[in-house]
Amino acid sequence: MNIHIHPSSTTEIAEVLSGSIVISTIEDALNLMADIYYQGYDAIILHEKNITPAFFDLKTGIAGEILQKFSNYRMRLAIVGDFVKYNSKSFNDFVFESNKNKQINFVESLEEAIERLG
Repeated sequence: MNIHIHPSSTTEIAEVLSGSIVISTIEDALNLMADIYYQGYDAIILHEKNITPAFFDLKTGIAGEILQKFSNYRMRLAIVGDFVKYNSKSFNDFVFESNKNKQINFVESLEEAIERLG
């Protein structure tokens, strides 16, 4: 796993780069959040491919638990991916509601992630 920093006018954003899944469990998310926070960043960009597929199945509850941790610790997050393939009204509603407050963002591109977090 590598971290790429994207400076913006208000903060520096940490983008997690990896060829494998980085978050499989709630503990993985907490560890990543703590690591990024202690390096001085308060915003993270993750790519869909680096999160367990179970996250995107809302029935598992993993997404809600992980994103609640990000909200509780005020760590802003953007997840970059192609979410159209999740053909679920509940998931689409979840994405829509998450994107409203800019704390948790589901976006289609890295540029959009930087814009939303910056």
